[in-house]
Amino acid sequence: MEKETAVEWLFKQLWEEPKDKLTWNTILIKAKEMEKEHILEFARNAVRKILDEDRQNPFNLEQYFNQTFKKD
Repeated sequence: MEKETAVEWLFKQLWEEPKDKLTWNTILIKAKEMEKEHILEFARNAVRKILDEDRQNPFNLEQYFNQTFKKD
């Protein structure tokens, strides 16, 4: 399941919102909270996967990140 990154969310919000500083600051704070939660969730899940990894097929952290966040 791919997630929208905080950066993608922030860009969409700023693009669509009026250009006043209070609104932009509120959106920025929300984006930072989202990014923190994404980092913590990613780390928890990655540690679980690393601990469960098959030694013949080692866990690839970059591949896991791309599967989780990239929409290429």
